[in-house]
Amino acid sequence: MILATSFAYFLLVSIGVVLFVFPGYRSRVVTTLWLVISNGWAPLANLAQRFGRFLQLMYSGGEHRLGGYGRFIAAHPLLAGSALLMIVAPSLLAVLLRGPAVFDFTDDAGITDRQIAVLLEGEQLVPPPPLPPDVFTTREVEQVRPDVVHASRNWNLMDQEFTQRLLVVFKLMKERHGYEMVLIEGYRSPERQAKLLEQGSHVTQVGANMSYHQHGLAADSAFFKDGKVVISERDPWAMRGYELYGQVAEQVGLTWGGRWKMQDYGHVELRRKGVLGRPAQ
Repeated sequence: MILATSFAYFLLVSIGVVLFVFPGYRSRVVTTLWLVISNGWAPLANLAQRFGRFLQLMYSGGEHRLGGYGRFIAAHPLLAGSALLMIVAPSLLAVLLRGPAVFDFTDDAGITDRQIAVLLEGEQLVPPPPLPPDVFTTREVEQVRPDVVHASRNWNLMDQEFTQRLLVVFKLMKERHGYEMVLIEGYRSPERQAKLLEQGSHVTQVGANMSYHQHGLAADSAFFKDGKVVISERDPWAMRGYELYGQVAEQVGLTWGGRWKMQDYGHVELRRKGVLGRPAQ
């Protein structure tokens, strides 16, 4: 649709320029339009063929190929240049003045999965019941997230829209791929974020109010298998789960930390403009 519109615009501008630069064509166009109204589309098709041949000559030949047109261009370079500028100016302006895209037509820009769309628009999903605290204090969990015992896993402290998207991810991971997900950390206070920053850049690279956790728009998750939290990506089963988790999260419009330079496979967030940097409410 966009290509067709662009081509139609280019064709109309080109015809207008030709009529402006070459007055001899004006009477022909008026005559052709009258014949189209009277006799159908055949005369218009004939004019289109002639115009196409003219453009072909314009691009492939010189003055000796274009005859009078070439002599006209040679005799009136300023007028010919102005006509060319009329054709290319809109495209140049679009390139030079372009800003953030209003529409994003990438494959993952919209939610194309019918089941996901139904889940997001349907009834509100309910968070799973909380797990016993001791499942987060095992040696495996503490090796990867030694501070997770102090993390909040209260779903009510997170943004409602983000919570629903994350619950859809949990549901699809279970139904489609057989992975049961578990929330490791949701909302994070500014004070906790500051303490994590003090532990070093390997833990976090942002301070208070600069993480979506402080605004209830981010969560860290892992897997629950055989009564244990499986969190380490060194486990091939878990690593495969993180890859699937990232794919599903992106399908529902979340940003997955597994694509970052400092990879955070269990992290997802719902980005909003103007949120980061301001005090969490």
